[in-house]
Amino acid sequence: MRREVLGKCPVCGEELEVTRLSCRNCYTNIEGSFSLCKFCKLSNEQKNFLEAFIRNRGNIKEIEKDLGISYPTVRNKLEDVIEALGYKPRYNEPKVDKKEILKRLDEGEISSEEAIKLLKGEE
Repeated sequence: MRREVLGKCPVCGEELEVTRLSCRNCYTNIEGSFSLCKFCKLSNEQKNFLEAFIRNRGNIKEIEKDLGISYPTVRNKLEDVIEALGYKPRYNEPKVDKKEILKRLDEGEISSEEAIKLLKGEE
């Protein structure tokens, strides 16, 4: 039974190193230090998302339908894959802490207008 190559150690999460390659036809073995491709380092969840992304030609609406997830979840998963492949995400939007904003509004620290702006990410 053929198994998929693991890119990360299941015990500590660090990157694995391939040290042996074997030919199933002539039984030649090659030992050394071989690096894995970037895609081997992705988790199964990331690989499944990437497959859906390609299958839907990057159309986020179609990915939403295909995977049954929301637009923000698609964006977050895409950013996660981008980072896992070693690239810096293009969009580093600050996370809005909605509960904190509503708490501040409830306690009278901010006005409703300020809360709306904060929730929209305008301030």
